[in-house]
Amino acid sequence: MAGDPLAYFITFRTYGTWLHGDARGSVDREHNIPNTPLLPPDPQRERREREACEHSAVVFDARQRQVVQQAIIAVCDHNDWSPHELEVRSNHVHVVVSAPRRPEHVMRSLKSWCTRSLREAGLLPAKAQAWARHGSTRYLWKPAELAAACRYVRDGQGGEL
Repeated sequence: MAGDPLAYFITFRTYGTWLHGDARGSVDREHNIPNTPLLPPDPQRERREREACEHSAVVFDARQRQVVQQAIIAVCDHNDWSPHELEVRSNHVHVVVSAPRRPEHVMRSLKSWCTRSLREAGLLPAKAQAWARHGSTRYLWKPAELAAACRYVRDGQGGEL
C-alpha cells in the first residue's frame, strides 16, 4: 500500500511474563506471520526459558502502571506523535499511535522512556530489565483497522486492575 499508515498498533510485554513454550502460544522468528499458527505449548521449553531469565518476571502494580502511562504520554508529546488509545496492564502495554517514524523506532522510544521513568520513580531496580525483547508492531492502513485496534485497546482488556 502506498503512503504512510494511519497509525501503528504496538504491543509489548513485561520481562519474563510470556515465554516461548507458554500454554497460550507464542511467536518466534519462524512463527510470526499474522493469522498463522503460533508456537505450540511446550512446558520443557518454557521451563528452560524461565531458567535462562536473569531475574524474576516483572508484573506492574498500580503505581508502576501509572508511571508507564504518563511516560508514554510524555514521549508522544515530546515527539509530536498522536496516541489514539493507550492501555497499561500488569504484564503488557497496548498503544495505538500515529507517528512519522517506523514502528520499531516508536516502540524502542516508548520502552526507553518508560524504563527511565520507572527507575527515576524508584519503581524498577537499576539492573532489572522491564521489557521482553521486541513486541508486536501492526500497521493500520484503513480507518476501520484503526477503529478496531482502538476498540480492542479500550474495551477488550478486561476490567479495571
